[in-house]
Amino acid sequence: MSFIHPAAIVADGATIGEGARIGPWCSVGPNVTIGAGAELVSHVVVDGHTKVGEGAKLWPFASVGLAPQDLKYKGEPTRCEIGARTHVREHVTVHRGTVTGTGITRVGADCLLMAVVHVAHDCDIGHGVIVANNVVMGGHVSIGDSAVIGGAAALHQFVRIGRGAMVGGVSGVEADVIPFGTVLGNRAHLAGLNVIGLRRRGMEKSRLHMLRAVFRALFGHGHSHGAVFVERLAAVRADYGSDPMVAEILAFIDAPSKRGLIRAQLQDHGSDADA
Repeated sequence: MSFIHPAAIVADGATIGEGARIGPWCSVGPNVTIGAGAELVSHVVVDGHTKVGEGAKLWPFASVGLAPQDLKYKGEPTRCEIGARTHVREHVTVHRGTVTGTGITRVGADCLLMAVVHVAHDCDIGHGVIVANNVVMGGHVSIGDSAVIGGAAALHQFVRIGRGAMVGGVSGVEADVIPFGTVLGNRAHLAGLNVIGLRRRGMEKSRLHMLRAVFRALFGHGHSHGAVFVERLAAVRADYGSDPMVAEILAFIDAPSKRGLIRAQLQDHGSDADA
């Protein structure tokens, strides 16, 4: 059975799943669904048309599903979702979507949002994403599966972060980050591949060397340095386009974007040199 602490306020209409735990001084709105085995530790507010997935855990002073910080928002019944087994740590804010956006703010399964993270309206965070302390996102940010966002990074509205990418701490990200890339700095530049992340997922050394060659062909020095970017894309597509990971990078670059693509600095790139 579920457990609701006597000091919690759970509105009529809320759905509390089997084995869920609602701790003291939590507030759960009438259109909220708390999945089986999920836990609200204490002092958590969940409101709006919000779904918290099975086994998720929301820590003290987290705020999920409240109205977005958008002056155009007029109280429409937009949505918010937290995926299964995701941890939302202290003082995290996740706002619901807007009718001018996708209408939903979504955080995937098995994510970790560390303390004082802000997930703005209409953001879409994939599965297995780690977002470190004090990260702030503008509206409509998209983050692919298994990406890592370093502490105190700031992500501009409409930015896309590709699958498996790494954003360094205190980076100001104003444009899109390719899948498996690493960006650093304020304002952020593309610094190489996320080699550590690729190794942790078991990528073989030969594949890492291949991706490094693709990175250098697109963004680095060498024979293609003088070519315009569209020519580099065509060369990579011809030489490596049959590889699924390269195809994913190329598809990400080809996809419509409101912010453009983060490029590398005009220097040799050593962050993935040991690949």
